[in-house]
Amino acid sequence: MKKQLLKSVLWSSLVVLGTMTACEKNDTPNNGPEETNNGADNESRKYITLTAAYPDDATPPVAGNGGTMAYALTEDEAKDPTKTIDIYNQGYALRSARTARVQASVNGNYVYNIQYTGTEGGIFNKYKVDGGNKFGDTGQQLNTASILGTSPRWVKAAEGIGVGVNISGASAPIDPVKAEAGTQTYEYERGKATVAIIDLDDPKVINSTNFEFPFSDEEKKAGYSVGRLDVPVLNAAKNKLYIGCNIAKVDPTKGPKKTVNSETNAVTWAWNNDAANIKGTVTLVLDYPSLANPTVIWSSQSKYGNNSYRTMTQYVGTDGHVYQSTGANTTSYPHILRINKNTNSYDNDYIFDLGKALGITTGRVGIKAWTYIKDGKAVAIYDIDGKGGYIALLDLTAKTATKVANQYESSLSLSQYQNIVVAGDYAYIPLTPSGLDGTLYLVNWKNGTVTAGAKLKNQSGSFYIGSY
Repeated sequence: MKKQLLKSVLWSSLVVLGTMTACEKNDTPNNGPEETNNGADNESRKYITLTAAYPDDATPPVAGNGGTMAYALTEDEAKDPTKTIDIYNQGYALRSARTARVQASVNGNYVYNIQYTGTEGGIFNKYKVDGGNKFGDTGQQLNTASILGTSPRWVKAAEGIGVGVNISGASAPIDPVKAEAGTQTYEYERGKATVAIIDLDDPKVINSTNFEFPFSDEEKKAGYSVGRLDVPVLNAAKNKLYIGCNIAKVDPTKGPKKTVNSETNAVTWAWNNDAANIKGTVTLVLDYPSLANPTVIWSSQSKYGNNSYRTMTQYVGTDGHVYQSTGANTTSYPHILRINKNTNSYDNDYIFDLGKALGITTGRVGIKAWTYIKDGKAVAIYDIDGKGGYIALLDLTAKTATKVANQYESSLSLSQYQNIVVAGDYAYIPLTPSGLDGTLYLVNWKNGTVTAGAKLKNQSGSFYIGSY
């Protein structure tokens, strides 16, 4: 494993870009003054920040793929059903060529983003939340592209600690001549994983590493691969880092499969998919803060990927164990797994199945986003067979769940949904059918009641994707 301590090049990684031009959607002049000397979030909560995605300029436009708007409400404003938020015309455009990966500090007074793709892909920005469309850029910009690339996957792995991850070069090449002759052998390149730790209070990269993904020779020969890493979380003891993986498997014993395009006669070759025989969900584990000793742990309770894309799906529970959902964002599944705080490996006698907890026997329940609250309590939004949008309160200890109604259930699509904030007794859940107006729901996680808060103006190809 190649380890890179970045102290000697720390300031060369800190790119001072000055005041950058925000997305064209941000035409509001009052975006707040530039802030300096910002650190940890030691102030009480003042705002609930909502985010929403809008379409790109492609032909035809891709819904939710153009960028991200943000707007901050006081808790009283969030609870007010007479208030209307027009985030697309009155909000602040976070810097990102695509949908931003937004993270926030514990009390919501700072939001963070690493720009995804484009000429400024890989640049970290930190904002002070000052209410409404006032997000003061702290000026503490950091270029992570040389380490994580221009399309980095990253999250807040613990308060004040961001972790970015990437993997590249994983492949099982096929020579068409050998494939046609039946002599192609399976030779899998595991790919190089890269991990970087970011200080969110005083933005800088404080350590990074890269290494070959640590599948065993047996696992490699069996056809296992990982092409994406995501959603790292730091355990309660702050000595282990858990990173989600999109597990895949082919059958090397069957040789490559030939496909001929009926229109062009172009020939392509691929290894036979063997996902049905995946032995379990896999998580990459590193020592922290050294980032040494990469290993993998396997769950026997689920076999789906846990990389999750833009949505944080791993949380440290009040009991110190890590709770981790599978799927999310694209194809979603009902499972929440547990990594034991004492063994740093999966508790393979524990699984929470949201479908079973809700008594749903027809259709696959898929967790799209969820948040651990405390003492085993959690809130989730989910779909069924990839359709609709529903809310549930979860008890991960009792393995029970209660559905909470919303008025848009059948018309929702929860693609790209990123975060649910819990402040006090309430989970704040913005829900908008694509292109239609919606509502900010307040779910009281203690008694299960739900109320409609602020109204949310929407526009074509757009939807709200989170609260912070």
